[in-house]
Amino acid sequence: MKKNVYETDFREAFRSYGRIGNFSYEGLTALYDYLIEYEESCGEEIELDVIALCCEYTEYESATEAACEYFDFEGMTYGEEDGGELETVEEVEDKAIKFLQDRTQLIIFDSGVIIQDF
Repeated sequence: MKKNVYETDFREAFRSYGRIGNFSYEGLTALYDYLIEYEESCGEEIELDVIALCCEYTEYESATEAACEYFDFEGMTYGEEDGGELETVEEVEDKAIKFLQDRTQLIIFDSGVIIQDF
């Protein structure tokens, strides 16, 4: 027997497990939306397992932070590129997004990113 989980139920499950601090409010919304979309695209129901989700996904303030902390993101820092021009924050963030998308599942939302750990 399965139960539909709405966003408020999703948040409450994290709260009741003492894991509400693992993700920001916006991060939980993005993760919930991602999981719902995944279920719809695959036609497969996902069991809500708060602990597993906390182990499987991590939120960061930016893709650059995630790439630097979780992966070997050498050479992708603010500095000179081949042409001798300094990279902007946006250019580095774009490179980090592409870097992460090649290596893991990436959920992007307004105030950060969530990556799938493995």
